[in-house]
Amino acid sequence: MAIRERLDSLSRGELAGLVVVLVATLAGSLGASATPPADLIVDVTGWVRHPGVYQFQPGSRVIDAVQRAGGARNGADLTLLNLAAPLADGQQILVPKEGASAGGAAADGTGAGGVALVNINTADEPTLETLNGVGPALAAAIIQYRTDQGPFTSVDQLDEVSGIGPATLEKLRPQVTV
Repeated sequence: MAIRERLDSLSRGELAGLVVVLVATLAGSLGASATPPADLIVDVTGWVRHPGVYQFQPGSRVIDAVQRAGGARNGADLTLLNLAAPLADGQQILVPKEGASAGGAAADGTGAGGVALVNINTADEPTLETLNGVGPALAAAIIQYRTDQGPFTSVDQLDEVSGIGPATLEKLRPQVTV
């Protein structure tokens, strides 16, 4: 029996049911395609030619962000950035000027003893680990806190980070800024 003859032998209800099954099957196979990964939105600022907010594909690196912003300006210190680090959505890449600390504070923003202060709102994990009393776990906790709660509004707010008590806060106070 040919397909045409088989279709002719079906009732209207059976034919309608067959069409619904075919449409659902086709829609399911079309919808099964992988959703493309979402673009990353990154703020590139500091000593670059064209600071701004840029869109990147997943897998892009810090070097891609610096290049998209027109490249580093004369006087930028790219050694303070990990140019190979992957970009994250909502990230800010701060290209420092020569003489700035990795945390983003200028060398003239100094604490006791003329040591550059580390900005706890912009410092990455390795920079936070340079602080007396901060190891990998505490650096990660500081970054997690500011990710969850937003930027610190004062140095005193470090007391709210798990693992930082009054004694640690007093040790950190002369080393950090917001």
